Amino acid sequence: MKKLIFLFSALCFLLSAFLPPVAKAQMTADPTDWKYQVKKKGADKYELIFEVNLKDGWHIFSQKPGDDFIIPPSFNVKANKSVKLLGKVEEKGKLKTEKIDGIDNPVRYYESKADFVLLVSAKPGTKITGDHVYQVCSNTMCLPPKKKHFEFVIKD
Repeated sequence: MKKLIFLFSALCFLLSAFLPPVAKAQMTADPTDWKYQVKKKGADKYELIFEVNLKDGWHIFSQKPGDDFIIPPSFNVKANKSVKLLGKVEEKGKLKTEKIDGIDNPVRYYESKADFVLLVSAKPGTKITGDHVYQVCSNTMCLPPKKKHFEFVIKD
């Protein structure tokens, strides 16, 4: 039985070495940790903060990544008559701009951590929901785009 387990393990290891990058990307766990926070900024004004922490070796692109083939993060707030969006989602973090092989233009991205912040007007007790789409990459591969649901509850 031990021989069979060893042979199976060795076969899996050998096969994984020859998998195409797409298959490896589909087998890789999401290296992000998202946190959602509300910060009061004034009378009925709040920041919705989408904080992403990335594992070492991974990055997330800016909303304006610098190339049309890159999938930038996007944020979709579900329509709610009790919520008024006051501008667009802004980025905060250490933005890097770099030329990458295979891409014509320099690209913009964040490593380690980034905040995406949206200013809204709402009353306490309001629930704000929606989803966001993002893609993360390492130096060797990009994971397929991922869609996550979010929910913020405005408290005073």
